[in-house]
Amino acid sequence: MRTVGCLIFDGVRAFDYAVIGEVWANRATRPGLPPFELRVCGAEGARLRLGGGLERVPDFGLDALADCDVVVVPGMEDVREQRDPAVLDALRAAHAQGVTVASLCAGAFVLAEAGLLDGRTATTHWALAAELARRHPAVDVRPEVLFTGEEGIWTSAGVAAGIDLCLHLVRAAHGQQVAAVIARAMVTAPFRTGGQAQFIPSPVPEAAVDDPLARARAEILAALDTPWTVRRMAGVALMSERSFARRFVEATGTTPLRWLLEQRVLTAQRLLEETDLPVDAVAVRCGFGSAVSLRPAFVSRVGVAPREYRRAFRGRESGAGQAGARQAGGQDVRREARA
Repeated sequence: MRTVGCLIFDGVRAFDYAVIGEVWANRATRPGLPPFELRVCGAEGARLRLGGGLERVPDFGLDALADCDVVVVPGMEDVREQRDPAVLDALRAAHAQGVTVASLCAGAFVLAEAGLLDGRTATTHWALAAELARRHPAVDVRPEVLFTGEEGIWTSAGVAAGIDLCLHLVRAAHGQQVAAVIARAMVTAPFRTGGQAQFIPSPVPEAAVDDPLARARAEILAALDTPWTVRRMAGVALMSERSFARRFVEATGTTPLRWLLEQRVLTAQRLLEETDLPVDAVAVRCGFGSAVSLRPAFVSRVGVAPREYRRAFRGRESGAGQAGARQAGGQDVRREARA
């Protein structure tokens, strides 16, 4: 994934447009990253209005979308506005050429209008999910997830979830380390799973010293090789098992054991990329016990086996790395929600 198309049209949300630029535009503060090319594409020569009173003339016409590796569609300020038929035709043509297409927030309406979401699972901002389902009954709308995708079509929920999807696409194509460098430069969380809940009643935790859940998560992350159970986690937080489980879901949008599994897989990815540890040693350090136990969890969430992942992302600058990236990028995030 080297050439990224950002599709713009009248009414695009400035925040979503900026997110795409922040993730894929080259920055001097990000040495060692792949040389991404970000193409801002739209009606050729048109002065397009973005949210907040901004205007932008596209650098490329709509036909340039078909030459991209991935096309990202920002959300729009008003989903009631009609899209230019040429925009929808260009999206269909790009996808027909095998280009991955992703939408942020209300951009899912554009994909749906192009017919790309028919018969698929999709998401959007929770406040717009009912309207998306009403307008496009052939789409299986899932308002409860952050992002979802399969077979080269991805959609995300609102605002921060768009960042999560962009980083997921980078991670699938180029590995965790590259995604982490970008996330660090953006000062954002490097990993949230697509199956995580959109709405969290208490999204901002207190400092770890004051918050027993944050303290427990920190201790768990420091000892992933420990055979953690919910009861043992609750003990670290000095809470009953039932209260801990309930408050953990309220604070994170996921269950303690699902969170633990995701953290173990994420750490395994990092160790496979950055170290020469044997896969068995990686599995033990992450709490799986053996490579045999690591493999199914890793494949379910990453899309390839640990050894294939290491081969792909150790040589991600080569053609073999890109082939591995294409495999990893094809996973269906709906499986995360069922884990």
